[in-house]
Amino acid sequence: MIDDITQAASDSVRKGEHIRERVRDVMLEALKARHFDREAIRDVVRAVTEGVTRGAEGSRVGVRQALADGFRGMDQALTTSARAGQEAIRQMVATGRGVSDHEVKQALAGLRRMEEDFVATVREVAESSNERLRPELGRLLSEAAHAGTETGRQAAKLMAEFTLTGLELAGEFGVRFAQIASGVLAGMADALHDGKVQDEKVQNEKMQDEKMQDRKKSK
Repeated sequence: MIDDITQAASDSVRKGEHIRERVRDVMLEALKARHFDREAIRDVVRAVTEGVTRGAEGSRVGVRQALADGFRGMDQALTTSARAGQEAIRQMVATGRGVSDHEVKQALAGLRRMEEDFVATVREVAESSNERLRPELGRLLSEAAHAGTETGRQAAKLMAEFTLTGLELAGEFGVRFAQIASGVLAGMADALHDGKVQDEKVQNEKMQDEKMQDRKKSK
């Protein structure tokens, strides 16, 4: 299964078209098929990163652009995951009954570490990459350290919304939170996919109309 994720990411990058969106979709599909926990997320990040690096070397847009777009696609997927986690916490808090402060704090601590896990996992892949890819991945990681990621910014918004103290916990997600977050993430991923399909349908219809107009003009 992991190999399938890596291959799908590699193919998306090698094609050189809409890399960011394709990588994002590959990663979201992989994430929503798994339990929402830090280990599973790290495994998916590693598999997608390895696929992106493989595909970048043969990509039509060049190594630098392919890696940059792939990195941003992964960042977008994790940002969506963070939003799913945020909504899951909202649902837990709104329900109230049977939800402990510890459970909420545990979920927040795990989400806060999402950017850290993302960057650390990409760095691990970079260190084992060849001399052509390593500097480019290093450049992306330096930019992320300086400017941050969308995932990190989403996590910051989350922390601002739920201003709880005592977050220095293990940072692993609880069972109830993971179940809710998985369901929310699946819905978000499906919505993105449906929107993409609709956009492609509209674009195809527009192209068909333009072709018909051209034929009429030629007559």
